[in-house]
Amino acid sequence: MAYAIIRSGGKQFRVEEGATVRVPTLEAQAGEAVELEALVIAGGEGGVMVGTPAVAGARVTGTVVDHGRGTKVIVFKKKRRKQYKRTQGHRQNYTTVKIDSIG
Repeated sequence: MAYAIIRSGGKQFRVEEGATVRVPTLEAQAGEAVELEALVIAGGEGGVMVGTPAVAGARVTGTVVDHGRGTKVIVFKKKRRKQYKRTQGHRQNYTTVKIDSIG
């Protein structure tokens, strides 16, 4: 299969073999093999297979490259004429995964 759409951490990602993708934090050490579950769509030369909710028998495996934190996002809240202002920062944790095979 040439590509697949997977679910990880409540988000969906389009992945291909050999690509790297940043997914929400996974409980795995760097260098470990992981299996990403819940394929939504898998496609290639033979056509597109759509799962309800997952494609039966399809698997995506990858290797954890590293863990990190994204760039800071500033959350600013304000109510006009009420002397109310709040500033807060947020950094999302992620895991970088290199896709080894889609089968």
